[in-house]
Amino acid sequence: MTGGPRPGEPAPDLPVFVISVAAELTGLHPQTLRTYDRLGLVTPGRAGGGGRRYSLRDLDALRVVAHLTADGIGLEGVRRVLELEQQVQALLERVRLLESELLAAHEALAVTPNLPVPMPAHTSQVVVWRRG
Repeated sequence: MTGGPRPGEPAPDLPVFVISVAAELTGLHPQTLRTYDRLGLVTPGRAGGGGRRYSLRDLDALRVVAHLTADGIGLEGVRRVLELEQQVQALLERVRLLESELLAAHEALAVTPNLPVPMPAHTSQVVVWRRG
């Protein structure tokens, strides 16, 4: 899902679809959805009575699982693929944060160009600064 919800569409993480609707929207059997939940491949929300409620993000995940299994990947392989994709997303977010911090540091140095750049503590280099 990209961007925000369209008018009349629930938020991506809002668990609103009962299992029968989720099954119909994904083309999967309700028992398959229960199996994927039991294996931890998707984690739908729960209604007050304990019934599963699927979000739009859950439906996307179910489609991904269905696609991977249709390509011949076993459920344990699918679980590993999903874990790796989550790790990649977390790492990409970390890179974005570090790039933002680096840009801010570069901008700060540009404002005050005579400040020395600190060297990592583990280096044995010596830096000599002269006023120009």
